[in-house]
Amino acid sequence: MTPSRTSSPPTTFSPPGTRVLAVAITGGIGAGKTTALEAFRALGAATVSSDEIVHHLLATDDGVRDALVERLGSEILGDDGRPDRARIAQAVFGDPERLAWLESLLHPLVSQEYLTWRERLAELDDPPSVCVTEVPLLYEVGAQDRFDKVIVITAPKALREQRRRVPRDDRDARLLPDREKVRQADYHYTNTGTYEELLDWVREVMAELEAGAGARA
Repeated sequence: MTPSRTSSPPTTFSPPGTRVLAVAITGGIGAGKTTALEAFRALGAATVSSDEIVHHLLATDDGVRDALVERLGSEILGDDGRPDRARIAQAVFGDPERLAWLESLLHPLVSQEYLTWRERLAELDDPPSVCVTEVPLLYEVGAQDRFDKVIVITAPKALREQRRRVPRDDRDARLLPDREKVRQADYHYTNTGTYEELLDWVREVMAELEAGAGARA
């Protein structure tokens, strides 16, 4: 299967001296972003998800904990004294103002974490040629220019609803439409088939990305 590409020009983020091509995966809830990230990891890319970074921040960053308690109350803390994601979700559910505040708190920190992670990858004696970050709100927060390539994963609404693992809130209404994400992206995959089909597609994309990374190393 030939990787699907859009006609828009590629994004450009190329820190001096690095040999690591920076790729973002984005898409709607239930489209299969995490599965695509796992496929890239299986094929040798260095990977990290925004979800993993948020988990790390909640578990280790006292500044984040204190800000959350000040705004949302101590009831968002778990038995271990750290912010509990389920309790945070309950505290902001149905409250657009609180949700917007939470995103404004976390998104800059998440961005800084994955930029730092990329810098450290580039400093390795044998850095990976490609690193991939899952960024659900990539276009919504204007982070696309921080990556060399963007991949959008889509799926029909009915299928995404079946895959949804989080409660429905008003976040979907604030997301950029899939067609606009696809128009801006470098690669697009409609995730309606098997994992093996997705893996085959990712294998072809990885070959192109690695060739591009080698050409500019």
